[in-house]
Parts: sequence; structure tokens; C-alpha cells
Amino acid sequence: MGDHFQTIVDLDARPEEARGLAERVVAWLVAEGIVLADRTDCVLGQPLGHPPGPNWRRAVSGQDADWEPWDGLAVYTRRTVFHGGQGEPTAVTCPRCRAATRLITDEWELIDEIWTPFDQAMILWHRTGEVTPVACPACAHEVPITDWSWEDDFYALGHLGLEFWNWPEFSDSFRSRVSEVLGGHRTALVWGKL
Repeated sequence: MGDHFQTIVDLDARPEEARGLAERVVAWLVAEGIVLADRTDCVLGQPLGHPPGPNWRRAVSGQDADWEPWDGLAVYTRRTVFHGGQGEPTAVTCPRCRAATRLITDEWELIDEIWTPFDQAMILWHRTGEVTPVACPACAHEVPITDWSWEDDFYALGHLGLEFWNWPEFSDSFRSRVSEVLGGHRTALVWGKL
């Protein structure tokens, strides 16, 4: 069965504001009763996280409201390449021409000559914060690695991530409210399974 996660990534948070924004969102989640303030051992890969609160249903879609979450929220406030866990990214979309470029073959193997520039740009960004452009295979425009869209939201690059472990699927209205609390910042939802 495995463990699954949903990570709401703030795409606009600057490094120096990530911690303050995280505190604002967590305070709002606690005030809403979606998570508890006291942290416990309730998330994978982190020593402590915020367990579900009594009003956790305010965050999830109606169809999943009877499936209670059993783990909590981990908060990341550092430069991170958030990813979907298992598998490989299948395609990436250019924000300029909207063309989707396949990254894998029909046999589910990465196409190295297409994948390598993206991989190298993400590694450099993660290590140094330098935003390297990648040429779009369709329109040839140089597009910053942080601006590409990944099929199935497999990747998102950011300095703030709210990673919920083993929760029902979030509602669109909850994701919109999180964006509002973040000052209208753009967000991405990375989901996956381990």
C-alpha cells in the first residue's frame, strides 16, 4: 500500500521570507483546527510534524471526508526540489509556447538528451540557488528552470513546502485559501507515494 503525500509548494516565496510565511500558514491551519500546534512524531523523513486537528475535514474534498488522515504536516523552509517520489517525470510543458515535451520513451525509459538539461539545471538550483534556463525543444526559447510545468505535478522548485502525509485529497478551495494566506502567491501541488 505505501505512504502517500501532498505537498503545497509556494512558487513565489523568496528564501528570506520562507520561514515567516510558514509560520503564518501554520498559525492559520492551527486556528482553523486543521492541524494541531504541538508537534509529534507523525511525518516521514522529519523528526516532528503537526498532527491532524479536529477540523481536518476543512482541507479535503467532500468525496474523501470519511477517510481520516493518520499522519501529519511537515514544513520545509529551505531551497528544495519537491518531487513525486516513485517513478520518473513523463513530460514537461514550456510556459512560453505551451508545448509538452515527453521525457520518457514508450518503454518508460528517460530520453537522456532531453532530460539531461532539466536534470542539470535542477541540481544546480538546488545546490546554489542559481536559476539556469533550459531551451524549449519545441520553440527554442530559453526558459528558467523554475518556470517549467511538470506533468502530474511531478516537480516543483521552491523555498517553502507544506508536506501532508497520508491525508485525503485536498479540495480546490483549501488550496486557494492557502494561497490567500501566503499573500496570493502561486502554488503547486506535488503528490506522490513512497
